[in-house]
Amino acid sequence: MLSTGNLFTEITLNKHNTTLIIGENGAGKSSLLDALTFALFGKPFRDVNKPQLVNTITKKHMVVEIEFSIGSTEYLVRRGMKPSVFEVYKDGNLLNQEAESRDYQALLERQILKLNYKSFCQVVVLGSATYTPFMKLASQKRREIVEDLLDLQIFTTMNLLLKERIAENNEQLNTLQGELKLAEERIRLTKQHLTQMAETRDALVAEKQQKIKEIKQQIEQYSEKYESYAIQLFELRNQIRDHDKLRKRADKLKTLSYQIEAKLSILNKDVDFFNTHDTCPTCRQSIGETFRAEMVSEKATEIDEVNAGLIKLGDEVDRVSKLLNDISKIIESITDIELERHRIQTQISSLEIYIGEIEQEISKFNVLGEQTDAVSLELAESLLTDVENELVSAKDTRQLYQVAAALLKDSGIKARIIRQYVPIINELINKYLSAMDFFVRFELDEEFNETIKSRHRDDFTYGSFSEGEKQRINLAILFAWRAVAKLRNSVATNLMIMDEVFDSSMDGVGADALIDIIHGVSPDTNIFVISHKEQMIDRFDQVVRFVKKSNFSTIKGAA
Repeated sequence: MLSTGNLFTEITLNKHNTTLIIGENGAGKSSLLDALTFALFGKPFRDVNKPQLVNTITKKHMVVEIEFSIGSTEYLVRRGMKPSVFEVYKDGNLLNQEAESRDYQALLERQILKLNYKSFCQVVVLGSATYTPFMKLASQKRREIVEDLLDLQIFTTMNLLLKERIAENNEQLNTLQGELKLAEERIRLTKQHLTQMAETRDALVAEKQQKIKEIKQQIEQYSEKYESYAIQLFELRNQIRDHDKLRKRADKLKTLSYQIEAKLSILNKDVDFFNTHDTCPTCRQSIGETFRAEMVSEKATEIDEVNAGLIKLGDEVDRVSKLLNDISKIIESITDIELERHRIQTQISSLEIYIGEIEQEISKFNVLGEQTDAVSLELAESLLTDVENELVSAKDTRQLYQVAAALLKDSGIKARIIRQYVPIINELINKYLSAMDFFVRFELDEEFNETIKSRHRDDFTYGSFSEGEKQRINLAILFAWRAVAKLRNSVATNLMIMDEVFDSSMDGVGADALIDIIHGVSPDTNIFVISHKEQMIDRFDQVVRFVKKSNFSTIKGAA
């Protein structure tokens, strides 16, 4: 970073109460400030572009790490460029980095440090390079610094949220006023519609009654057809009453036919046997010709009788089959007629249901028509009432928001809190001015405009003093802010850095007084003074000397 090389330069910030950092111009003394502000806030302290922080020789791998504790919790912040690095560790665990870099920075400032860059430069650091003294800030900037120190940002946040709520309320009022006009127009149209409905109701009822008459005529026609089919069914069922008897006879004829055919088959086998055999296969006796002729003649006679009976049986089977076939056709006709009767019955039922629906509609027109009209109008009026009530509620909310806005203005709650602290702030500033042998009466009003009076009661302004006197005022305000912040517990830090404060226009008396003040600060505060004045070495607990070697800044040692 800057003139520091690719090895870490490590400085312990809480080892000694007072530390003097010395070195020649360009040795890298003030790089400490840039390293701190870059690590914590992602920006340099001095007026340089952020990319210029990278060492011009290495041109990459710039990394700054700072470790600090809040209570018993240990934190480590690592930030770098080329490549870009931004990590925050809590007790050794990396905090969630899914958020954007801006949100991650907000997490560090608001939830961990509870300190922004402006307050850091007013409470922790007093530099000669880019530091803007409190008294040179515009009135609004002064107020922002004090609000941060007094932890009044919550009211600013509340005011921002309130402005959003007011904008939403105004939008709601505009919407409700539009809905009110629509509701009033809806009532007018409803009344107009009801008038038209009353005029057309009788015509609609007459039309539906005519429809019922037509449907009843259709039902009557279907009923007549239904009765004619009933007569046909009666006649056809009479024609098939012998159906079961005929089916049983047909079954018996088939059985008898099978039996006769079986007997005929046996007779034919016997005739064939006597015609083809000379010996009986059972008893081994020869078959005589006389016996053979008698048996063949006898079997032939039986075959003729069986064939004659089979012919008669076939005629009877044909007759019965024809009767059954005729009956089957009659049964098909009966089935068709029954299906048609069912269809007609279904059609009649549907028409009767339709008549019932039409009659219900007529009943609604006749009996509930006026009530329905009243309900429609009542509904429209109810909607109007609801909108009017919402509008009244929105107006009440607007009044509450107006009261809250008045309280959250700079002249409201914040002004009352600031009013309580202004005397304390003035007392602290004058205390530190007196300690630096600068005997004036310095007072800030509630708008943080200064009034400065000398011991002879002459009125002065900040610009009226010499640079050395301004420096004392700036230091007095710095110490006062630290005391107020600690009192308020909004910013409690053990670190304070002064960059070349003793090297500017501070005279010897003021410098001695400032050193006495530094030593009088609480023992848990670690103060770093960056200076060229080596004659002050004996006044500090530790001395750190920066030197430049081979174009890289290093720490030579501590004494």
